[in-house]
Amino acid sequence: MIPLLESAEYVTGHTIRLRFADGTEGEVDMKDELWGEVFEPLKDPEVFLQFQLDRELNTLTWPSGADLAPEFLYEKAAAQQADAADRP
Repeated sequence: MIPLLESAEYVTGHTIRLRFADGTEGEVDMKDELWGEVFEPLKDPEVFLQFQLDRELNTLTWPSGADLAPEFLYEKAAAQQADAADRP
């Protein structure tokens, strides 16, 4: 089961700081993940920063109808957290 996404905060460009209920958190750069028709408009940083945390869906959504799977977000945040822990 994917933990609850507690918060999402815009950082810069296409990077969002995510925090999950189990303590997993990380700054996730989505720039290279925005491909395909539904995500094309999000390449514009002004459009990208219009995301909202949809608590019912437990994920990020945009006014255009785009959203990202919570499992994907969790995986990205966990990987970033692990990378940060490995750095001296």
